[in-house]
Formats: sequence, C-alpha cells, structure tokens
Amino acid sequence: MRNVNADSITQAVVRSFDGATDPRLREIIEKLVQHLHAFARETQLTPEEWQRGIAFLHAAGKISTDARNEFVLASDVLGLSSLVDLLASGADATERSALGPFHAEGSPLLEVGGDLKRDNEGEPMLVRGKILDADGHPVPGAQLDFWQAAVNGKYWQQDPEQDPENLRFRMVTGDDGVYAFTTVRPAPYTVPYDGPVGDLLRAGSRHAWRPAHFHFIVSAEGFNALTTEVFFADDRYIDEDAVFGVRESLLVTPQMGSDPVLAQRYRLPLPFHSVEFDFRLCR
Repeated sequence: MRNVNADSITQAVVRSFDGATDPRLREIIEKLVQHLHAFARETQLTPEEWQRGIAFLHAAGKISTDARNEFVLASDVLGLSSLVDLLASGADATERSALGPFHAEGSPLLEVGGDLKRDNEGEPMLVRGKILDADGHPVPGAQLDFWQAAVNGKYWQQDPEQDPENLRFRMVTGDDGVYAFTTVRPAPYTVPYDGPVGDLLRAGSRHAWRPAHFHFIVSAEGFNALTTEVFFADDRYIDEDAVFGVRESLLVTPQMGSDPVLAQRYRLPLPFHSVEFDFRLCR
C-alpha cells in the first residue's frame, strides 16, 4: 500500500474487503467506497469541507438519543429514506413511506374500535379500514403499530406534558382484517431543526414542515411488513413535505359522518369526521 495515489486508492480500499464472508456486505461496501470516492473527485472536496462533514456527523451523534435519531432525520431530509422506501415498495402492496425518528417499541395494545383520542385536544376522528392481501382478501391476525403527533405538532418524546403512551398503540385484527379506532386529527409540524439537520436546512434555504399524517407499521405472519404513512389531501404542505414522504396513493380526504349508530358505537359527537384506508400486504 506504500504506493497508493489518487488514482489507485479506490481499488485498494475495495480490495481490502475481499475477505468479507458476507457477499452482500462486500457488494455494498464496494459500491459505497466507489461512490464516496467518485463524489470527492467530482467535487474536488477540500480538507476543510471534509472536516465540516465529519463535524456534522459528530454533532448528529451527540444530539441523538433513544427518543430522537438525528441520522434518520438527515436521511429523511436528503431523500435517502424515501428513495429506499420507493425501491422496496411492491407493485401489489401499499406504497412504503418514512419511518421517521419518533417510532418507539412497546406501544400498548388497543382493541379494534378502541379510543385513542382520550383527553387529547383536537378534532375527533374515526379511522378505519382493512388489512388485505394482494388479491384483496382479508388478512386475519394482522398487527398495526400506530403513532401520531398531537394537535400541537409534537410526539410524546418531544413534549413532557404528554404521557409516554399517548397517541400510539398496537392492534391485532380479527378474521375480517378490519381495524378501527378513534383519535384526533394531527397537525402539520416541523421536523426537529435545533440540531445539525436544522443547520443544513437553513443553509439550503429550505423549510422544515411536514404535512399532517398518521404512521403505520403493518405486519402479519407470512407477509412482508409494511412501514408507511397516511396523509390528508387538503393539508397546506401536501406538496412540500420536507422529507419527501407523500405518495398520491397514500392520501385520504376526511368525510363528514352523520350516522347516529356509528357515532354511538365510537362515542363521537354528531357530525364527525372519518377517514378510511385499506392496506395491502405482499407475501
């Protein structure tokens, strides 16, 4: 390696991983090194610029916690998360969208038809639909992992006034694949911009707003798990999502409901807003 130069260093680094026993790891590392080096050559990256990039990564690591992942946020605002989701979306399944930095394991169980809104401020809303396979048949025993921001635009991790189990749940569907729950309509919000990702957005003259949305992870035995979001078509930021997560197929339009039977069943005032969305899973 004593004769490494600007022309030979890329291949030297690639060859240094020849002993990797995992062929997929070897492939990913090879392409990563090649593209990183090509980026440095194309931009004529200076030592000072390299140091600023390293400082960004260091700052992202320092601000990250179990409740906030700045690296995920950086991936989001650079569109990498969305691109990976788009590449992984199956032709016959619901499109994938951003996981985001605020998913938490261990959400409490909620029965089908249960109340999530509780004492949260905001517009009450009925959310319901079905979990289906690619052929449109119900998927029994599917699990939904759900979370959303409150009407103030904050998740429980960001708001010490919220209970840690607020506005999140896990739900298991019956044989009919139906899910249903009541909640409050979420508000648009800004992604966290008090850290290095915020500095990056400001440097690029970009805003940090996301349109209002619900988060879902839908899974069932024998099917590929689905991570996605459901958005409101009438949101003012629907065409300006800071993390590029909006898909036309993931839009819903709230409907005004006046059915007294539904209102009584779900303990909602008349009239009430509702949205319906069916998820499709691929085996």
